[in-house]
Amino acid sequence: MQGDKRFRTLWISIFFGCFLLFLFSSSSGPKQPWNPVEQLIVEITAPFQRLIRQSIDATENFWMNYFYLVDVRSENARLKQTADALRRENNRYRELLATHERLQKLLQFKEMVQRPATAAQVIGADPTGWFKSIIIDKGKDAGLSWDMPVVNASGVVGRIVSVSKNYAKVLLIVDQNSAVDCLTQRSRDRGMVKGTGGRLCKMDYMAKSSDVAVGDLVITSGLGGVFPKGLPVGTVTEAKEGDGKLFKEIDIMPCVDFSKLEEVLVIQGADRRLEDAE
Repeated sequence: MQGDKRFRTLWISIFFGCFLLFLFSSSSGPKQPWNPVEQLIVEITAPFQRLIRQSIDATENFWMNYFYLVDVRSENARLKQTADALRRENNRYRELLATHERLQKLLQFKEMVQRPATAAQVIGADPTGWFKSIIIDKGKDAGLSWDMPVVNASGVVGRIVSVSKNYAKVLLIVDQNSAVDCLTQRSRDRGMVKGTGGRLCKMDYMAKSSDVAVGDLVITSGLGGVFPKGLPVGTVTEAKEGDGKLFKEIDIMPCVDFSKLEEVLVIQGADRRLEDAE
């Protein structure tokens, strides 16, 4: 209770001092100096006035900054949401543009083949892991059947080895069980491109007298009844004569990047009798 009384007494004294200072200030003229009594009152009350003014300013600044920071935080949250939405939209448009470019190249390749072809999406790899193969999302319902050639805009991918109602398995040309009859585009020398199970292929049965050089493009010969003639298969990366062997040892880098396969074309309507005649 005594503390409350002292607190009230202090504030009453401050108020009274400020009131007296106000009276003296308002009653004195602008050119009249303070008399000793007025100077004493100013010296006593001025520190209290400064304290009150500082307290008011501090409180005002605190509340103004607090509400300002609240508004800034809300604005930052809204801007972050907008930026995230724009980033997602931009990524979606980039993906659509990349898909459009791939499909456009695939369509151009389809026109070059001049045969009925079905576009398919690569949905996975061989689940057993025993073969270099992929799974596509088209099957018998789309007219696909066993041994149909599969290509993309870069060249030969492989051939269908298994087919169901809605899906098919494609054996890639890099698989050890794959073999494609080919020839070099420049010299027209023939050989058999076989998979090695890795990134490269081998070109077997190429005579030592054949004219094969590094950089030569290898294309399908059209023989064998599977692949149409003239499809790009790969590029010669090494050609050497093996000691004591009848044929050259030739390494082929496939034209297709099998690690980035997304869309393929399945060529239909192949006339095997015509290709065998060729």
